[in-house]
Order: sequence, then structure tokens, then C-alpha cells
Amino acid sequence: HSVETWLEGRLVGGLYGVSLGSAFFGESMFHLVNDASKVALFHLVERTREWGFHFIDAQVTTGHMLRLGAREIPRKQFLLHLQDALGNPTRQGSWRDA
Repeated sequence: HSVETWLEGRLVGGLYGVSLGSAFFGESMFHLVNDASKVALFHLVERTREWGFHFIDAQVTTGHMLRLGAREIPRKQFLLHLQDALGNPTRQGSWRDA
């Protein structure tokens, strides 16, 4: 999936990732305009909440992600959350319509 941020007809930022069950795994973010990737992340969080996702995995703990509200959890806890998420389909709508 990709979430894109556009400004005056120009792609200026976004992110992409993969969803499995009710888990979203972020792969990469980029921006050409300050904060454009943050706007995309905000909309990703809103959509995944609406659709019943259990979590978004940023995969790597960075200061940037921690400032945006991410938190690191122990591997054992992550695997329990993942097992639960993989067993639960989402109420996913269309990403395009979001």
C-alpha cells in the first residue's frame, strides 16, 4: 500500500508498506517538502484505526518515529500481537477513497 501527499499536483511525500491481517508493516517514508511524510503517516494512522488494524510496525526504532509516538515493545510481546493480528481480518475500505 502507498499513502501519498500531494501539493499543487506534485507528489511531495508519502510512505509505503504491506498489510497482513490487521497489521501494517511500514517499509519506507520520503518527503520533498517538510512534513509531507508526517501528513501521510497521520492519514495512515487514521485509516488503520477506522479499519480495525491492531498495529503499525515501523520495523526500526528511530528518534524520528519515537517523536511521532512510536514505542518499542519486547519481541515476545510483538509476536503475541502479530499472532492476534494475523488471525483477524480488517474492515478495510478502499485506500484510494480515504
